[in-house]
Amino acid sequence: MASPNDLQFQEFEEAAELLSADPEATTLSMSASDNLTRAGGGEDVKLDLSEDEHDEEESSELLGGQKATSGFWTFEYYESLFNVDTVQVLDRVKGSVLPLPGRNFIKHYLRSNPDLYGPFWICVTLVFSVAISGNLSTFLSEMGNPAYHYRPQFHRVTIAAVVIFMYAWLVPIGVWGFLTWRQGSERQIGAYSFLETVCVYGYSLFIYIPTSVLWIIPFEWLRWVLIVVAMVISGSVLVLTFWPVVRDDTKLMAVATVATIVVLHALLAVGCKMYFFQTAVHIPAPAPTTPSLQTLVTKQH
Repeated sequence: MASPNDLQFQEFEEAAELLSADPEATTLSMSASDNLTRAGGGEDVKLDLSEDEHDEEESSELLGGQKATSGFWTFEYYESLFNVDTVQVLDRVKGSVLPLPGRNFIKHYLRSNPDLYGPFWICVTLVFSVAISGNLSTFLSEMGNPAYHYRPQFHRVTIAAVVIFMYAWLVPIGVWGFLTWRQGSERQIGAYSFLETVCVYGYSLFIYIPTSVLWIIPFEWLRWVLIVVAMVISGSVLVLTFWPVVRDDTKLMAVATVATIVVLHALLAVGCKMYFFQTAVHIPAPAPTTPSLQTLVTKQH
C-alpha cells in the first residue's frame, strides 16, 4: 500500500498542451472544449439560437401585455372582449362602488383591457331588478286596498331594457365622439378608446342594482336618499375617469362636459324612480246620488 507521501497529481498531455498554448485558459473552458471536440468528432459545433430568441420574444410580449388583435368583423375580436375571469370582473365591480380620489377607473382597473362581459350582465340584471322591484313596490303599497287587482306589467321589462341599453351605448358614443372631436386629429396620451368608454359606463351602473331592490321599501324619503347616494357613487366614478382627459381643455368646456355627464347620469336614476316606483294616486269614487223627495212625488203623480 502506497504511503500518503507517494501520492501526487498527474498531468495529462492534452491539458499540458492547452495550458502551454493559452496560459490564461481555465480548466472549465478546457474541459468544455474537449467535450465538444469529442462529441462532434473534431467538427465545429454551431448552436442555433433562433428558436430560443423567438421564445424570448413571445414571452416578452406576454409580459408586456401585448396581444394580437383581429379585425372587428371577425369572431375572435368579439371573443376577446368577453375573455375575463371572475376575479377581474369582481375587482372592477369593487372599483365602481368604491371610488377613491385620484384613482382612475380605466387606468387602475381596466389597464387597456376593456371587456363587455361585465357591462352586458350588469345592464341585463339592472333591467330585471328595476322592472320586478317596480311591480313588487306597487303590489306592496296596494296590498290592503280591496279595490286593487294586481296585474303584472310585463311591458315594464321592455321599457327598462330600451332605456338602460340605450343609455349604456348611446351616451358613451356621444361622450367618446365629443372628446375625440375636442382633441383634434392628434390623439392625446390620456384619451380613451370607444370600448374603454363603454366599459366604464357599464360598470358605473352596478350601484343601481342594489339601489333598485331597496326601492321596494315603501318610504318615499328613503328612496330619494338612496337615489342621491347612488348618484354620488356612480357619478364620482365617471368624474374621476373623464376629468383627467377634459381638464386640458378650456375651463368652461371642461366644466360643461363633466356637468353634462353627471346630469345625464342623474336623469337615468330619477327617471327610473319616477316611472317604475311612482306612488299610486287614488281617485275617490263619486258618491251615489239619492233622488230628492220632490222628484219622487212628481214621478208618483
